[in-house]
Amino acid sequence: MNLDNIAIVLHRPRYPENIGASARTARNMGIKQLIVVEPRDCDLTRVLKMATHFAADLVEAMEVFEDLKTALAPFQYVVGTTARVGGMRSTISSPRKLAEKLVPISQKNRVALVFGTESSGLTNAELRLCHAVVTIPTAEFTSINLAQAVMVLCYEMFLASRKDTTPFTRRLATRHELEDMYEHLKETFINISFINPENPDYWMQHIRRFFSRLDMRARDVKMMRGICRQIEWYGSRKETAKIQRSNGKEAPKVQ
Repeated sequence: MNLDNIAIVLHRPRYPENIGASARTARNMGIKQLIVVEPRDCDLTRVLKMATHFAADLVEAMEVFEDLKTALAPFQYVVGTTARVGGMRSTISSPRKLAEKLVPISQKNRVALVFGTESSGLTNAELRLCHAVVTIPTAEFTSINLAQAVMVLCYEMFLASRKDTTPFTRRLATRHELEDMYEHLKETFINISFINPENPDYWMQHIRRFFSRLDMRARDVKMMRGICRQIEWYGSRKETAKIQRSNGKEAPKVQ
Protein backbone atom coordinates (compact mmCIF):
# COMPACT_ATOMS: atom_id res chain seq x y z
CA MET A 1 0.00 0.00 0.00
CA ASN A 2 1.18 3.53 -0.74
CA LEU A 3 1.45 6.54 1.56
CA ASP A 4 0.49 9.16 -1.03
CA ASN A 5 -2.51 10.45 0.92
CA ILE A 6 -0.67 10.98 4.22
CA ALA A 7 0.60 14.46 5.11
CA ILE A 8 2.81 15.74 7.90
CA VAL A 9 1.40 18.95 9.42
CA LEU A 10 3.70 21.11 11.55
CA HIS A 11 1.74 23.64 13.60
CA ARG A 12 3.66 26.76 14.63
CA PRO A 13 7.18 25.32 14.33
CA ARG A 14 9.74 27.70 15.84
CA TYR A 15 12.91 26.67 14.02
CA PRO A 16 13.54 26.29 10.26
CA GLU A 17 15.93 23.44 10.99
CA ASN A 18 13.11 21.37 12.48
CA ILE A 19 11.02 21.93 9.37
CA GLY A 20 13.91 20.75 7.18
CA ALA A 21 14.70 17.74 9.37
CA SER A 22 11.02 16.75 9.39
CA ALA A 23 10.90 17.01 5.59
CA ARG A 24 13.91 14.72 5.24
CA THR A 25 12.44 12.26 7.74
CA ALA A 26 9.11 12.12 5.91
CA ARG A 27 10.85 11.68 2.55
CA ASN A 28 12.98 8.84 3.93
CA MET A 29 9.83 6.96 4.89
CA GLY A 30 7.94 7.57 1.64
CA ILE A 31 5.64 10.40 2.79
CA LYS A 32 5.61 13.19 0.22
CA GLN A 33 3.32 15.85 1.67
CA LEU A 34 4.42 18.54 4.13
CA ILE A 35 2.19 21.31 5.48
CA VAL A 36 3.40 24.11 7.75
CA VAL A 37 0.96 26.26 9.73
CA GLU A 38 1.91 29.65 11.20
CA PRO A 39 5.68 29.06 11.21
CA ARG A 40 7.61 31.44 13.43
CA ASP A 41 10.53 31.39 11.00
CA CYS A 42 10.46 29.71 7.60
CA ASP A 43 13.88 30.69 6.27
CA LEU A 44 14.13 28.38 3.25
CA THR A 45 17.93 28.50 3.24
CA ARG A 46 18.00 27.00 6.74
CA VAL A 47 15.12 24.63 5.95
CA LEU A 48 16.83 23.25 2.84
CA LYS A 49 20.15 22.87 4.65
CA MET A 50 18.58 20.29 6.98
CA ALA A 51 16.31 18.78 4.35
CA THR A 52 19.32 18.23 2.02
CA HIS A 53 18.92 17.76 -1.73
CA PHE A 54 17.13 14.44 -1.10
CA ALA A 55 14.03 16.17 0.31
CA ALA A 56 14.32 19.45 -1.62
CA ASP A 57 11.32 18.53 -3.80
CA LEU A 58 9.15 18.03 -0.72
CA VAL A 59 10.15 21.45 0.63
CA GLU A 60 9.47 23.10 -2.74
CA ALA A 61 5.96 21.59 -2.77
CA MET A 62 5.36 22.45 0.91
CA GLU A 63 2.08 24.24 1.66
CA VAL A 64 1.98 27.07 4.21
CA PHE A 65 -1.25 28.12 5.97
CA GLU A 66 -2.17 30.87 8.43
CA ASP A 67 -4.47 28.76 10.62
CA LEU A 68 -4.82 25.09 11.50
CA LYS A 69 -8.54 24.76 10.83
CA THR A 70 -8.12 25.87 7.21
CA ALA A 71 -5.12 23.61 6.72
CA LEU A 72 -7.04 20.55 7.93
CA ALA A 73 -10.31 21.30 6.12
CA PRO A 74 -9.79 18.90 3.15
CA PHE A 75 -8.62 15.94 5.25
CA GLN A 76 -10.90 13.01 6.06
CA TYR A 77 -8.91 11.76 9.05
CA VAL A 78 -6.74 13.84 11.41
CA VAL A 79 -4.46 12.60 14.19
CA GLY A 80 -2.90 14.90 16.77
CA THR A 81 0.26 14.14 18.72
CA THR A 82 0.82 14.94 22.39
CA ALA A 83 3.23 14.17 25.20
CA ARG A 84 0.56 14.92 27.81
CA VAL A 85 -2.11 12.34 28.56
CA GLY A 86 -5.10 11.97 30.84
CA GLY A 87 -8.23 14.05 31.30
CA MET A 88 -9.82 14.89 27.96
CA ARG A 89 -6.74 13.72 26.03
CA SER A 90 -7.83 10.22 25.08
CA THR A 91 -5.00 8.52 23.21
CA ILE A 92 -4.40 5.51 21.02
CA SER A 93 -2.09 3.17 22.92
CA SER A 94 0.85 3.29 20.52
CA PRO A 95 2.06 4.70 17.18
CA ARG A 96 2.18 1.14 15.82
CA LYS A 97 -1.51 0.49 16.43
CA LEU A 98 -2.28 3.90 14.99
CA ALA A 99 -0.35 3.13 11.81
CA GLU A 100 -2.08 -0.21 11.36
CA LYS A 101 -5.41 1.63 11.39
CA LEU A 102 -4.40 4.69 9.37
CA VAL A 103 -2.59 3.20 6.39
CA PRO A 104 -5.63 1.23 5.14
CA ILE A 105 -7.82 4.31 5.71
CA SER A 106 -5.39 6.45 3.70
CA GLN A 107 -5.88 4.42 0.53
CA LYS A 108 -9.17 6.26 -0.12
CA ASN A 109 -8.93 9.21 2.30
CA ARG A 110 -6.53 12.08 3.00
CA VAL A 111 -4.87 11.67 6.40
CA ALA A 112 -3.04 14.35 8.41
CA LEU A 113 -0.52 13.74 11.20
CA VAL A 114 -0.37 16.95 13.23
CA PHE A 115 2.57 18.01 15.40
CA GLY A 116 2.46 21.04 17.71
CA THR A 117 5.02 23.72 18.47
CA GLU A 118 8.28 22.58 20.06
CA SER A 119 7.71 24.31 23.40
CA SER A 120 4.17 23.26 24.28
CA GLY A 121 2.71 20.96 21.61
CA LEU A 122 -0.96 21.12 20.64
CA THR A 123 -3.56 22.82 22.83
CA ASN A 124 -6.83 21.16 23.84
CA ALA A 125 -8.67 23.37 21.34
CA GLU A 126 -6.36 22.21 18.54
CA LEU A 127 -6.73 18.57 19.55
CA ARG A 128 -10.50 18.93 19.23
CA LEU A 129 -9.93 19.17 15.47
CA CYS A 130 -8.52 15.63 15.51
CA HIS A 131 -10.25 12.28 15.20
CA ALA A 132 -7.64 10.63 17.41
CA VAL A 133 -4.64 11.52 19.59
CA VAL A 134 -1.42 9.55 19.86
CA THR A 135 1.54 9.75 22.22
CA ILE A 136 5.02 8.30 21.79
CA PRO A 137 5.99 6.21 24.83
CA THR A 138 9.29 7.19 26.48
CA ALA A 139 11.24 5.95 29.49
CA GLU A 140 11.26 9.06 31.68
CA PHE A 141 11.48 12.42 29.89
CA THR A 142 8.32 12.63 27.78
CA SER A 143 9.27 15.51 25.48
CA ILE A 144 11.27 14.63 22.36
CA ASN A 145 12.57 16.66 19.43
CA LEU A 146 9.98 17.55 16.78
CA ALA A 147 11.82 15.83 13.92
CA GLN A 148 12.34 12.75 16.10
CA ALA A 149 8.60 12.55 16.77
CA VAL A 150 7.93 12.87 13.04
CA MET A 151 10.42 10.07 12.38
CA VAL A 152 8.75 7.67 14.85
CA LEU A 153 5.30 8.07 13.29
CA CYS A 154 6.56 8.08 9.69
CA TYR A 155 8.55 4.90 10.35
CA GLU A 156 5.48 3.14 11.75
CA MET A 157 3.44 4.27 8.72
CA PHE A 158 6.12 2.87 6.43
CA LEU A 159 6.16 -0.49 8.24
CA ALA A 160 2.36 -0.73 8.17
CA SER A 161 2.30 0.06 4.43
CA ARG A 162 4.42 -3.02 3.73
CA LYS A 163 1.89 -5.41 5.26
CA ASP A 164 -0.40 -7.30 2.94
CA THR A 165 -3.82 -6.22 4.20
CA THR A 166 -7.14 -5.47 2.55
CA PRO A 167 -7.38 -1.73 1.80
CA PHE A 168 -10.04 0.36 3.50
CA THR A 169 -12.46 1.47 0.79
CA ARG A 170 -14.98 3.81 2.46
CA ARG A 171 -14.55 7.51 1.81
CA LEU A 172 -14.94 9.59 4.98
CA ALA A 173 -16.29 13.10 5.55
CA THR A 174 -13.73 15.91 5.37
CA ARG A 175 -12.65 17.91 8.41
CA HIS A 176 -14.52 20.91 6.98
CA GLU A 177 -17.78 18.92 6.74
CA LEU A 178 -17.35 17.61 10.27
CA GLU A 179 -16.63 21.04 11.76
CA ASP A 180 -19.77 22.45 10.12
CA MET A 181 -21.73 19.53 11.59
CA TYR A 182 -20.29 20.12 15.07
CA GLU A 183 -21.20 23.81 14.91
CA HIS A 184 -24.74 22.90 13.82
CA LEU A 185 -25.03 20.34 16.63
CA LYS A 186 -23.74 22.85 19.18
CA GLU A 187 -26.32 25.46 18.18
CA THR A 188 -29.12 22.88 18.26
CA PHE A 189 -28.04 21.45 21.63
CA ILE A 190 -27.86 24.93 23.14
CA ASN A 191 -31.34 25.76 21.82
CA ILE A 192 -32.87 22.62 23.39
CA SER A 193 -30.84 23.07 26.62
CA PHE A 194 -28.95 19.82 26.13
CA ILE A 195 -25.56 21.44 26.83
CA ASN A 196 -24.49 24.36 29.01
CA PRO A 197 -24.45 27.55 26.88
CA GLU A 198 -21.81 29.14 29.14
CA ASN A 199 -19.12 26.68 28.06
CA PRO A 200 -20.49 24.72 25.08
CA ASP A 201 -17.10 23.67 23.67
CA TYR A 202 -16.29 21.79 26.87
CA TRP A 203 -19.50 19.75 26.66
CA MET A 204 -19.05 19.26 22.91
CA GLN A 205 -15.79 17.39 23.54
CA HIS A 206 -17.81 14.33 24.55
CA ILE A 207 -19.94 14.64 21.41
CA ARG A 208 -16.84 14.98 19.22
CA ARG A 209 -15.25 11.94 20.82
CA PHE A 210 -18.40 9.89 20.23
CA PHE A 211 -18.64 10.78 16.53
CA SER A 212 -14.88 10.34 16.01
CA ARG A 213 -15.29 6.66 16.83
CA LEU A 214 -17.81 6.23 14.00
CA ASP A 215 -15.60 7.12 10.98
CA MET A 216 -18.40 9.20 9.50
CA ARG A 217 -19.03 9.57 5.79
CA ALA A 218 -20.38 12.68 4.04
CA ARG A 219 -23.87 11.21 3.89
CA ASP A 220 -23.76 10.55 7.66
CA VAL A 221 -22.94 14.22 8.22
CA LYS A 222 -25.84 15.29 5.98
CA MET A 223 -28.19 13.01 7.92
CA MET A 224 -27.14 14.49 11.28
CA ARG A 225 -27.56 18.03 10.01
CA GLY A 226 -30.97 17.07 8.64
CA ILE A 227 -31.97 15.84 12.11
CA CYS A 228 -30.80 19.16 13.57
CA ARG A 229 -32.89 21.11 11.07
CA GLN A 230 -35.95 18.97 11.89
CA ILE A 231 -35.45 19.58 15.63
CA GLU A 232 -35.17 23.32 14.97
CA TRP A 233 -38.30 23.30 12.82
CA TYR A 234 -40.27 21.40 15.44
CA GLY A 235 -39.06 23.75 18.16
CA SER A 236 -40.03 26.83 16.16
CA ARG A 237 -43.55 25.45 15.59
CA LYS A 238 -44.01 24.80 19.30
CA GLU A 239 -42.77 28.30 20.13
CA THR A 240 -45.18 29.83 17.59
CA ALA A 241 -48.06 27.81 19.05
CA LYS A 242 -47.13 28.94 22.56
CA ILE A 243 -47.15 32.62 21.52
CA GLN A 244 -50.48 32.26 19.77
CA ARG A 245 -52.05 30.63 22.83
CA SER A 246 -50.76 33.39 25.08
CA ASN A 247 -52.39 35.92 22.74
CA GLY A 248 -55.70 34.08 22.97
CA LYS A 249 -55.61 32.72 19.46
CA GLU A 250 -56.32 29.14 18.52
CA ALA A 251 -53.04 27.54 17.52
CA PRO A 252 -52.64 24.56 15.22
CA LYS A 253 -51.71 21.33 16.96
CA VAL A 254 -48.05 20.37 16.89
CA GLN A 255 -47.57 16.64 16.52
